[in-house]
Amino acid sequence: MIVDLANSGSLPVLEKMLQFAGARQKVLAHNIANMETPDFQPMDLSTRDFQHALAAAAEDRRQCGGGQRGELNIADTDEVHVAANGALEVTPQTPSGNILYHDRNNRDLERMMQDLAENALTYRATADFIRREHELLRSAIAQRP
Repeated sequence: MIVDLANSGSLPVLEKMLQFAGARQKVLAHNIANMETPDFQPMDLSTRDFQHALAAAAEDRRQCGGGQRGELNIADTDEVHVAANGALEVTPQTPSGNILYHDRNNRDLERMMQDLAENALTYRATADFIRREHELLRSAIAQRP
């Protein structure tokens, strides 16, 4: 029963979104930390590719499971691989598209900070949705309105 609760509704999708946003936050922070390093090329993870893979997995889950229950099988992308334990393994490859400076560094602080802020907002919103789902489950288990 607990497995069914953990794999039902939007929880698996939200869990993967939270994992992706956390992994991307590490990549973006690494870019900012190395911004002044000569020849450093900032990398990123393609949010579009991950969103398409996640949407396809959610649609497959709906069609195969007859609803919103069951495993969420996300197809691997060039940058994201789902490990056997369910964790996301990332290999950043998407170039940032920033400006190339005279020291062969490819940086744009404003864009990096914007990406960091947008990703933090995604992480926070996803965490709030997960918290609400858990509150609903607790209320249902405790049989409270």
